[in-house]
Amino acid sequence: MARELGTEIYSETAKASRPELRLITAQLRRSALSISANIAEGCGKSSRAETLRFFEIAAGSAAETEHHLLIAQDLPIIAAARAESFLTRVGSIRRMLYPLSRRLPVEKGAVTPMVG
Repeated sequence: MARELGTEIYSETAKASRPELRLITAQLRRSALSISANIAEGCGKSSRAETLRFFEIAAGSAAETEHHLLIAQDLPIIAAARAESFLTRVGSIRRMLYPLSRRLPVEKGAVTPMVG
């Protein structure tokens, strides 16, 4: 889901032709693609702690993507309806990361962090 979102945002921002918009489109592309990249990298780590750290980074990239989408909507680089669709999907991905993290096997001798 995160990979699909990243590629769709990448394609959508290719339509921005004004040179002054290149910075925000580059940052939006980077943060959107970073979500799935960090999930994938986390899944390749050998410890639960490392995997959790990359899931946290993915969640941070999702928050950054939400911010950049709002800016892209305001400028307007991306139409409001399309940006809202992307924002809904990014929110869904963020909400999936926590339960995914909780399902990771606990390592022997590791302390499970308390959730408040």
